[in-house]
Amino acid sequence: MIDRLTGRLERIEAGEAIVVPAGGFIALVVLVPGYLAERLESQIGRDVTLWTHLILESQNQGASFSPRLMGFGSATERAFFMLFTTVKGVGPRKALRAMAAEPSEIARAIAAHDTKKLTQLPEIGKRMAETVVAELDGKVAKYVGADDLDEALSEASQRAAAGSLPGEARKAQAALMALGETPADAESMVRRALALEPAPATSDELIRAAYQVGRP
Repeated sequence: MIDRLTGRLERIEAGEAIVVPAGGFIALVVLVPGYLAERLESQIGRDVTLWTHLILESQNQGASFSPRLMGFGSATERAFFMLFTTVKGVGPRKALRAMAAEPSEIARAIAAHDTKKLTQLPEIGKRMAETVVAELDGKVAKYVGADDLDEALSEASQRAAAGSLPGEARKAQAALMALGETPADAESMVRRALALEPAPATSDELIRAAYQVGRP
């Protein structure tokens, strides 16, 4: 296991950092996320230290494996990456491509339940953003500054309050979620249905209206 490496940064190219350790006998190709590639541009020609994570990628349908070394700016940033990869559907490569923003910024968006912000990251669509928030909520505090965390939690609270639905509408949303809709899609369908049935007698009426209007 390679924990970290230090060497002269020769160049940054297409998400790859070429690092030459002391002695100059070898040059290592290290895959780096977008936020770090931008940060390292000003360090070309200088010594840098990268905290690393080694993976084996399957080739030819698993018949052979190729090592890939990934690098991060600190042990904390690497730890966030490792946490990110625990989300269902997010592997190491996808997580690396998605981390175009600083880990602290991504963590703040998760803490704030800001799925819109997360969808601005590469590889992260609406449903994946909701999955990331659902699975990592409560696990990212250590990656957010104290002041930012308080602000993020306040935003999450305000967002939840603004998004609350009345009684029958909440029942309709829960039913739609039980039928396979995501929380965000279910809420959106219910809100659009309320335009057709402003005062539904039962949640069933609202569910029927929701399927009439469909998803946005």
